[in-house]
Amino acid sequence: MPKPRLILDWTLYRLALLVAAPLIPLRLLWRGRRERGYWRSWNERLGGGPAPAAQALWVHAVSVGEMRAAEPLVAALREAHPDWPVLLTCMTPTGRATAEALYGDFAQIAYLPYDYAWPVRRFLRRARPRVGILMETELWPNLVYAASAAGVPLMLANGRLSERSAKGYAKLPALTRACLQRLAIVAAQTEADAARLLRLGASAARVTGNLKFDIAPPPALLERGAAWRDAWHRRPVLLAASTREGEEAALLHAFVTADANALLVLVPRHPQRFDEVAGLIEAAGLSYQRRSEFGRSPLAAATRVVLGDSLGELFAYYAACDVAFVGGSLVPLGGQNLIEAASVGRPILVGPHTFNFDEATRLAIAAGAALRVADAAEWMQESLRLLRDGALRERMGEAGRAFAAQHRGAAARVTGLVPV
Repeated sequence: MPKPRLILDWTLYRLALLVAAPLIPLRLLWRGRRERGYWRSWNERLGGGPAPAAQALWVHAVSVGEMRAAEPLVAALREAHPDWPVLLTCMTPTGRATAEALYGDFAQIAYLPYDYAWPVRRFLRRARPRVGILMETELWPNLVYAASAAGVPLMLANGRLSERSAKGYAKLPALTRACLQRLAIVAAQTEADAARLLRLGASAARVTGNLKFDIAPPPALLERGAAWRDAWHRRPVLLAASTREGEEAALLHAFVTADANALLVLVPRHPQRFDEVAGLIEAAGLSYQRRSEFGRSPLAAATRVVLGDSLGELFAYYAACDVAFVGGSLVPLGGQNLIEAASVGRPILVGPHTFNFDEATRLAIAAGAALRVADAAEWMQESLRLLRDGALRERMGEAGRAFAAQHRGAAARVTGLVPV
């Protein structure tokens, strides 16, 4: 692409960063009102903080989903290179909490600096990583250019790019192309992801599959879910997992309208919304208990809803339910990962908007592991049908396990491509 276009793209990007600079501390202060982690470790967001161990395996995962997806890859790389230090970076407090839970006993964990030239150069100068692995699609131009200048090879792993995201990157076509061409390896989840990355300018893209298929359900969480079921007196359980704003009220209305003889377990995607969702449950006139209250009081017979106000327990919630709805899909937000529910062997329902997980959702539906519903009313209708039909639930659950097992192996394929 002509050099003038690259100059123009860089100018627009730098102007955007300049305009955003005074807003960053305000944003951190504002978000910290509901999630106090945003008020901590500001020095890391400027490239400071404790100096990481040199020559580390550096993995950047923006938040919870990406951090968890990295788990099988990090395990495979540690097995292949047991002497390497490990550095995990993220952008959100929930991502950091997930990293602490998964990797805290062996890795250094920090926030990645914002994409301004001097903080990212400072970060790379102090960290001096052996290699950098960017999970999914984290293309930050100053970071990519600084890593290239510092001789740090960067790899895009588990690359995922929806058509909507591709259109966003295409607004700065020369800059996006220049960033992609500076990556040592581009490993995409699917053929469609690879095609979009190539269209944006990647020199080559390998299709390695989705690392999330390699995440095995932790036995301790499966046991915890089974214990909850026993404590809930084996009541029929409907799970609405990873729900987003605009979904809970509709789900609760459908649940109340149907007067279902079941326990609804509602697990919002973002912890800062736990209290907001509690208010929605109260407004619906439903008695509820919080996950955080478990242990202090048993589940009351009158309780209609459990509010899942905890992090890192999604496998336990799946193990405790009869039917799982995966949120972010009733509203046009692109859906959430349904692979975990499939691997636990639960029948899955999703809404109409799953563009962020298009192929995994399509394959799960084709395998008979998942069903798509148009809205909350149909979710309730299908949920009740599945509760009545134990044989269908069993068939869908087995199809889910087979679907998850069939697509494993991405961690080994990506490990073999890491530029070391």
